[in-house]
Amino acid sequence: MSSQMTTVHHASTRSMRHTTWVRLGVSAAVVGLVLTGCGRGSEGGTAADTGDKSTSVSAGKATGAITVWALGAEGDKLGEIAKGFEAENPKAKVNVTVIPFDAAHDKISSAIAANQTPDVSLAGTTWVSEFAGTGALDKTPTDLIDESKFFPGAWGTTSVDGTSYGVPWYVETRLIYYRTDLAEKAGVTPKPGWTQDDFKTFAKAMETKAGAKYGVSLPPGGTGSWQTFMPFAWQNGAELQSSDKFTFDSAEMTQTLDYYKSFFTDNLSAGKLAPGALESGFIKGSIGSFVSGPWHMGILRDQGGAKFEGKWGVAAMPTAKSGTSFVGGGDLMVFKNSKNRDTAWKFVDYLTQVGPEQQLYQLVGSLPAVKSAWGTGELATDPMLKMFGAQLEDAKSAPAISTWEQVADTLDHGIEEAVVGGQTSDAALKAAASKANTIGTGSG
Repeated sequence: MSSQMTTVHHASTRSMRHTTWVRLGVSAAVVGLVLTGCGRGSEGGTAADTGDKSTSVSAGKATGAITVWALGAEGDKLGEIAKGFEAENPKAKVNVTVIPFDAAHDKISSAIAANQTPDVSLAGTTWVSEFAGTGALDKTPTDLIDESKFFPGAWGTTSVDGTSYGVPWYVETRLIYYRTDLAEKAGVTPKPGWTQDDFKTFAKAMETKAGAKYGVSLPPGGTGSWQTFMPFAWQNGAELQSSDKFTFDSAEMTQTLDYYKSFFTDNLSAGKLAPGALESGFIKGSIGSFVSGPWHMGILRDQGGAKFEGKWGVAAMPTAKSGTSFVGGGDLMVFKNSKNRDTAWKFVDYLTQVGPEQQLYQLVGSLPAVKSAWGTGELATDPMLKMFGAQLEDAKSAPAISTWEQVADTLDHGIEEAVVGGQTSDAALKAAASKANTIGTGSG
């Protein structure tokens, strides 16, 4: 997540460095967290070594101290959530230190290099493979953590070559936000299973029949735009890579970029917007729809106020061969150098129980990665939240490779070259694929 308010055009998770969270239904902007560590717990626990302990966590209560660095609103509230863990485990202590978000990724990297890692860290979903590639992460203990309780797309973000090196804590996915009043006026209200052609017809009708200046606002390339583009590509059967090669220039990707670019050439989508222009345009009715994650519910409720209630809603992503969307969020990790490995994993397990997951949502609006946590309360009854929960059943993430941060930049640039720079989709994606394959997957 980003440390500043952004429009959907800049809401890139990288995975957490460029996404903005806002507490659902309240006015406070919620920034993402990265749990990192400066030092390690010095009391109790079982010392980890480089051996395979993926199925070994001691039974009984947790003991001793662990260190967790934290960032943003989730980090500010982590100590409150940890009180429940400490109450259940009176001989355990969770020490939380808040660090600046923008420095988090580099701070974790530096801690790994200096062999001064924390016990527990939360990373953006595209960071896990990078850190796992250093050999610094402990394998997820299969005797303690049940993979089946998580959304599959979220669990996939922790897996590198079939081995998990973390646990999903919170998730986000993307839906279509749209002006329900304008859609009704235009006679194009989205329905389950609507196609990509239907979506384009919808955007056109929002302009020609409902008076919006732009039927939709899509990011025209640049940082994080791949997260909006790729759902349309995945829906068409495209994949980001095959074996160790990036397939940005596949027929499915090219066809999708042609489709995506047509929203701009047909004047159906706004171009690059200034910060805040997306939300204000949507509220005023000059922008009919956009693609974004759950954080935008809080932004719209805050900025639109009571008079805007009932004038907007969310719809599932369009469907081609599938109705796939993007999944991001945050993954909890435990480091091999933890001096209190068992307590670290027991704390991670605690955070991913239904109660703490729902507590995190209540405190800061972050959506649970555990499916059963959606079964009660507002998560089970709010129609828009239920839409996000349903979409999470069909969502994909970036490849679990250590170089994805660099590779994603090449795809973002390729989208921009086609949409803004005037290149053909084929040429832009061929150039992006060539550069991405020069970077490689980091697998050796």
